[in-house]
Amino acid sequence: MIRPDAQLRSGHIPADLIPPGTDPRTVVIVHTAPRSWVGPVVLVLVAAVGICGLVYITTVAVLSLVKVAATTAAAIKTAVPTLIGGGGLITLAIKTPKADGKRTTR
Repeated sequence: MIRPDAQLRSGHIPADLIPPGTDPRTVVIVHTAPRSWVGPVVLVLVAAVGICGLVYITTVAVLSLVKVAATTAAAIKTAVPTLIGGGGLITLAIKTPKADGKRTTR
């Protein structure tokens, strides 16, 4: 028993720990319980699982929204020529000011 705590655990009470004038048979040594790592380990595991679950749920939600957006865009692309009237070309007119202040159509 090299370490002092090992001596105390085995029931040996070193003489220097007993106050002078005290009967060694009346001395009681109280040991603290060993530290349990179950709580901190479980907390870290629960936090890791929670973060992974949150990332998974967020990813699924974003991918679902992208799928809905892609389906909507494909439906709009198909429906626009029909709505405009016969599948003609769609042209856009952008008006920009000229240097002299008159507007033209490009």
